[in-house]
Amino acid sequence: MSNNKLENIKSVIDYIEDHLTEKLDLDTVAKAVHYSKYHLHRMFTNTVGLTIHDYLQRRRLTEAAKLLVFSDQPILDIALLAGYESQQAFTDAFVAMYKMSPRRFRENERFYPLSLRFEFEGSLSMPKHENKPHWDISFASEEDIPCWMDLVRLVIDGFPHLHEEEYLDVLQSRICSGEALILKDGAAAAGILLFSHENGSIDFMGCHPLYRNMGIPRALLSKVMGELVKEKDLSITTYRAGDKADTGQRREIQELGFAEAELLVEFGYPTQKFILKQEDSEHEES
Repeated sequence: MSNNKLENIKSVIDYIEDHLTEKLDLDTVAKAVHYSKYHLHRMFTNTVGLTIHDYLQRRRLTEAAKLLVFSDQPILDIALLAGYESQQAFTDAFVAMYKMSPRRFRENERFYPLSLRFEFEGSLSMPKHENKPHWDISFASEEDIPCWMDLVRLVIDGFPHLHEEEYLDVLQSRICSGEALILKDGAAAAGILLFSHENGSIDFMGCHPLYRNMGIPRALLSKVMGELVKEKDLSITTYRAGDKADTGQRREIQELGFAEAELLVEFGYPTQKFILKQEDSEHEES
């Protein structure tokens, strides 16, 4: 993708973020940024990985969740700010995404985002590789933490209940134990993966949206199964079927060869475990 197109998307995001509390839809945004709505829809979805409608909903609910925890504003006022015409409509949307009511979320006093603002800082010239390259995957170091976290914030929509401070502690521990892999393009992280030598679990796997369809998740998994966690099946957890918060992560995991396993509840959030067997991975590679 050219830098001009990235700059255009950045201007669209700037407009959306500046008008989050106003009445917005695809037509309104398209007129404001002087694009046809069809071109804007295609360009935005291909870059960000979400439709403008989904991006708006997730960002508004995230900002609403922040207000629930860090302000004393009445829930009805927060609902109206988030673009909902009634507290009940807001509650229904909030429960669908956060799996708890706004009132209970406020009582828990634990904020976490559905989606953060899509930022391009540090990555406006990406990707450098026009064609699918041979990826150089390495163990992450302490120096990689800033670019690693930039990518985490971009893909956080795939990881319900992620608290950044706690995640940083885990990341530093995994870097020390040699259980954090990174794939970089210049100074930016294009792909990241946390795994466990002991049980073969994939605890976090993210791919930069601009590198979609370039085989990065499969390359990371191949590195783990082929060199680091031999003779073990891999496991990963993601959204359950039908979860409205899922923006495609469940489908992507299945396309990588993972098979459904047991239903779980992690940090109070309903998820499902998936298994990638060694023989299935070997078959995929061949």
